[in-house]
Amino acid sequence: MDQLAGQEELVAHRESTAHEGAQDRVGEVLDDLHRSAAQADGERYLALFAPGAVFLGTDPSERWGLEAFRVFTLERFATGVGWSYTPTERHVSVSFDGQTAWFDERLEHAQYGQARGTGVLVLEDDWRVAQYSLSFPIPNAVAREVVQLAWG
Repeated sequence: MDQLAGQEELVAHRESTAHEGAQDRVGEVLDDLHRSAAQADGERYLALFAPGAVFLGTDPSERWGLEAFRVFTLERFATGVGWSYTPTERHVSVSFDGQTAWFDERLEHAQYGQARGTGVLVLEDDWRVAQYSLSFPIPNAVAREVVQLAWG
């Protein structure tokens, strides 16, 4: 019985360590995503997305499939101007099987102030972004005013 309990602890420790490694790698991929966007490096930025990925922008109309997002991004980055969102806090979870990760992160932007990124990554040859959603969190104290301003 004691040997079985020891083996279960070893398996649990290996799984925990593997998940920590996956969480770290997901964080590195997200950091690279933000860095390449700030540097307007379209090829590097887009290589971090999985085939069929979706990018949800801050405007309600912005649901970009990867190919449409590729065109938009490369046109924008060709001007030498990207976008800079700096992560200030991040939480990453990894599925039990280690193939899927989801995250939420607080971001800072020079003009917009606080933003939030959430999304999903899948493990292929490396971790790739399958969905990224960028939003502006609205404090509850002003939510009614903002909704009124935005939606009348």
